[in-house]
Amino acid sequence: MGPSFKLCLPALFLSMAVSAQAEENVVNLYSWADYVAPQTLQRFEQETGIHVRYDTFDSSEVLETKLLTGGSGYDVVVPSSSVLARGLAAGALKAIPHEGLKGYANLDPDLLGKLAAVDPGNRYGVPYTWGTLGLGMNVEAVKKRLPNVPLNSLDLLFKPEYASKLKDCGVAIIDSPQEVIGLALHYLGKDPYSTDKSDLSAAEALLHQLQPNVLYVASGRQINDLANGSVCLALTYNGDASMAADQARKANKPYEVAYRIPKEGTLVWQDNLAIPKDAPHPEAARAFIEFMLRPESVAALTNTLFFATANQAATPLVDEAVRTDPDIYPLADVRERLYADRSMSLKDMRQRTRMWTTFRSRQ
Repeated sequence: MGPSFKLCLPALFLSMAVSAQAEENVVNLYSWADYVAPQTLQRFEQETGIHVRYDTFDSSEVLETKLLTGGSGYDVVVPSSSVLARGLAAGALKAIPHEGLKGYANLDPDLLGKLAAVDPGNRYGVPYTWGTLGLGMNVEAVKKRLPNVPLNSLDLLFKPEYASKLKDCGVAIIDSPQEVIGLALHYLGKDPYSTDKSDLSAAEALLHQLQPNVLYVASGRQINDLANGSVCLALTYNGDASMAADQARKANKPYEVAYRIPKEGTLVWQDNLAIPKDAPHPEAARAFIEFMLRPESVAALTNTLFFATANQAATPLVDEAVRTDPDIYPLADVRERLYADRSMSLKDMRQRTRMWTTFRSRQ
C-alpha cells in the first residue's frame, strides 16, 4: 500500500460520514394522501433540516400488512386505533415516551382516554385526527322524498319504508365490514363488538333488509357522487361528506350536501401517529411527532380536510365555520353517545367478513 492510499483514508472516512449523516437527515412517513398540509411539511423541513419522504396508502389493511410484516423502512405511520392495537399485540411498535415530548399536553383527554382502551398508558400512539361514521346526504333530495323524517337518524338507512323511498336517488354504503356491522349492532341496542350469535344474526337480518335499496358498497366514491348528485344518501366518514359539501358549494350546485351524526350514536374513529419498532430514524420520527403536536401544524389540515384534530390547542386556529360545526366537533351530549374503535380477534373479524361478503355479493 503506497503513501497516496494512506492520505486518502481520512478523506474517504469523512465522505462516508457525510453521506451517512445526509442519509440520517430524513424521516419516512407512511400515511393517507394529503394528511399533512403541504405548508406544514415545508416548515418542518426548513426548521429542522430533516427531509420528509411521504408515501401513501389507500386502505388500513395495506398499512397493517406492512406494519405487521416489519422491515417497512418507515419512521412514522398513521394507524387507526384498531390497527394500533393489533400492531401492539404483534410487538411491531416502538414506545414514544411522553417525558419531554413538547406539545403532548395539547391533546384532548377524552381521546387519550378512548385510546387507552387499546394502548394502556398511551405509551405507543399519539392521537392525531378523529371523526365519526354517519350520514352524508343531498338535503333537498332526501327532504323531497321524506318530508318529515329527521335527517340525523339511522332510520333513513335501516327502516325499509324510508330507505326504499331513497332508492331512486342512490344510497351508498362504505366498504368497511367492522364499522358497518358494528353500527348495525349499535342501532339494534347491542354491543357494537358483540360476538353473540343471536346478536350477529339480528345485524345480518337488518343488513339483508337494507340490501335491495343500496346502489353500491364502496370506499372513496362517495365524495364525488354526493357532490355531483349521483347519490342522495351515503353512510360515510364526516370528512368525506364535508369535502363533498365543499365541492358542491364551489360548483354552485342547486342543492346542499350535508353531514349528520346519527342521534342514536355512532363510531368515533381516531387516527394516531406511531413509530414502527424497526424505524430506521427514530430520533427524526420523534422530532416530526413533536412538530405535529404544534397547534398550527394540524389546524391547517382540519381547515382543508374537515377532520377534527385531537389537539385542543389547535381548535382556536381552525376556521370558525368548521370548529363551530357540531357535526365535525360534536357537543358533549352527542360525544357521550359515541363508541370508540376497538380491536377484535382474527376469528371474530373473519366471521364478520363472511357476513359482509354475503351482503356485498348481492350487489
